[in-house]
Amino acid sequence: MSLSTGQELAPKRYLINRALLKQYADASGDQNPIHQDEAFAKSVGLPDVIAHGMLTMALAGKFLSDLNGSAAVVEFSAKFIKPVVVPAGRDVELIVSGKVGEINEGIAKIEITAMCEDVKVLGVAKGAVRI
Repeated sequence: MSLSTGQELAPKRYLINRALLKQYADASGDQNPIHQDEAFAKSVGLPDVIAHGMLTMALAGKFLSDLNGSAAVVEFSAKFIKPVVVPAGRDVELIVSGKVGEINEGIAKIEITAMCEDVKVLGVAKGAVRI
């Protein structure tokens, strides 16, 4: 893979819907009702059901691993700053993009942006991949 400092990486789009939330809940064991029960989510002040933060993080991680394979990812971190709201009956799109920062000794540092419905959902998101 060839990357250069300052290179903008093409965004990838990931669809999230209630069926995916159910699949993720079953696979992860995280059955928190804010991720599946609309009435409960609203009762605790959320606008609707929200995606699991770790699902959002996993999709951003997939963006990184798709660059040069999962074994090439040497660092990945982010802060959850806004929830991904998932209304019933429709897909929402998580758009993940990146920009290459410093490249040193075969490691490229990547600044990651994760957006949903024009809202930035991950903050200080970054990773590093072997190239």
